[in-house]
Amino acid sequence: MIKRDALFPTLLSVRIIYFFLLHGCLILSSTGWAQLPPVFQSYDQSAVRSPGLTTRVLTPVRVVWVSDDTGEWVINKESLLLPGKGQADLNQGDYLTLVNRGDEPSGLILDFGREIQGGLELVTTINNTKPAGRVRIRMGESVAEVMSDIQQDGATNDHAMRDFEVTLPWLGRLDVGQSGFRFARVDLLGTDTKIEIREINATFTFRDIPYLGSFTSSDERLNEIWMTGAYTVHLNMQEYLWDGIKRDRLVWVGDLHPEVMTVNTVFGYNEVVPRSLDLARDLTPLPGWMNGISSYSMWWVLIHRDWYMYHGDLAYLQEQHTYLTRLLQHLATKIDANGREILDGNRFLDWPSSRNKEAVHAGLQSMMVMTFEAGAELSRILGDSQTEQLCHRSLQLLKQHIPEMTDSKQAAALLGMSGLVPPKQANADVLAQDGARRMSTFYGYYMLQTRALAGDYQGALDNIREYWGGMLDLGATTFWEDFDVEWLENAGRIDEVTPPGKIDVHGAYGDHCYVSYRHSFCHGWAAGPTAWLTEHVLGVKVLEPGGKTIRIDPNLGDLQWVEGTFPTSRGIVKINHRKKADGTVKTTCKAPKGVKIIQSKN
Repeated sequence: MIKRDALFPTLLSVRIIYFFLLHGCLILSSTGWAQLPPVFQSYDQSAVRSPGLTTRVLTPVRVVWVSDDTGEWVINKESLLLPGKGQADLNQGDYLTLVNRGDEPSGLILDFGREIQGGLELVTTINNTKPAGRVRIRMGESVAEVMSDIQQDGATNDHAMRDFEVTLPWLGRLDVGQSGFRFARVDLLGTDTKIEIREINATFTFRDIPYLGSFTSSDERLNEIWMTGAYTVHLNMQEYLWDGIKRDRLVWVGDLHPEVMTVNTVFGYNEVVPRSLDLARDLTPLPGWMNGISSYSMWWVLIHRDWYMYHGDLAYLQEQHTYLTRLLQHLATKIDANGREILDGNRFLDWPSSRNKEAVHAGLQSMMVMTFEAGAELSRILGDSQTEQLCHRSLQLLKQHIPEMTDSKQAAALLGMSGLVPPKQANADVLAQDGARRMSTFYGYYMLQTRALAGDYQGALDNIREYWGGMLDLGATTFWEDFDVEWLENAGRIDEVTPPGKIDVHGAYGDHCYVSYRHSFCHGWAAGPTAWLTEHVLGVKVLEPGGKTIRIDPNLGDLQWVEGTFPTSRGIVKINHRKKADGTVKTTCKAPKGVKIIQSKN
């Protein structure tokens, strides 16, 4: 449903009822709809492809750029910044007019204030030809991207059409496009022509759900990072839990893990998670690997363990029993006699580590340990002693082989999390070196987790401020597929035309499959700090399934105070920490009935 104001849903419902009553095809009874037209009677609810999604219309907040700033060829551009109605009418007014001199196109770039998932709505006026004319539309995550052409510096229409031409109606509205974008460029096509446009709005599609979890501290930079991670995942909660809203509008199972932990932390239970996990399962008959990647099938197991702990849905876990058991049996065949993993398929952790075979092996060995530990736990819950024993035997074998840590922060993070290497060693030797250099957006979450296991909370906070904060410094409103702090040097902001002498960060950088403008600037796998800050700084650790028991153990580092909320299956837990003059922390906590709180001694 498209919403413009609070009355819209009610008015729409009234109109629908009136239509059916008028045409004699609706009978209202005490039980609801007693009769519907045949097309609705045969409607298959299982085929609903956008469950729980809402669309709102956004007015642009500024005009970033015009092809001509004399006011002669781009006229009344400021009219687009006024809230509209989405309805063409017969009135005259001072509306946007684009005029082409010869074959030189006139156009402008609009900013909608922050990244969104959706499309555009264009409304024309009576002062046009029939049809009004053709325009080229480009939607992008940076100003530079909407100024590029397809195949130029990686610009694509790969997973969503974000660069295309359309014909606008003489006097009407056209809704076009579905992509992740903040900026839109509209250019008039044709020779010696003009067009008058009343409105250009964004149609923002999202799940209209509350932010049940929260995090606020004495450091506004950390607060903004927490919320940006939450918003990044929220945008990707579409029909399924996607990895990106411009590119990678797909269910990548490994990438889901930081996203699912953020959903747990911010939104609590949401059906988009089991819907996505089940899709991955159903698309991957064994012995295949999810997304063709062996580690991603292991992430599926780890996600189910975490999802069960946070929500305690035993019935849903039981639905996974058969597939889970067969997957664990298959994984057990991928260990050699010396305890070394011999996984096939695509051997992948994340993109920055993908060329380092030793690091990938260390990470996969660690993931095998973590997966069989989770498998043993889930098998015990499911009452499957045979599979639980298989997991324990596999763990005994795997722990006989401890790979070299190399200098990879990805490998060090997983080795520390799995316990194959003591976390303090992984932190001191690798993770604490070079500040935020050699971090990655996906595996940065696990680097932070191992630093927490090592007790280095201050080092992790410094990483978060420098690394994820670096994206904010460049104008990001969502977190990116990849980032390197070295990109900050002499960089222009993504929300402006790149000034002379500055580097266009979007066009100049990227690697592997995400070179230049193909690079996604809203990637859910980058949201790890949101879950991490709630778990380790606000100090929330779930001890029993469904959040029945929670330990509160804050680690404020250099913060003076932190407060927030955490969703459980029984309601919201409210937490407040204040650092006293002697450095100890005073904690107050309010929990709903049925939730037991264990507080650490400060």
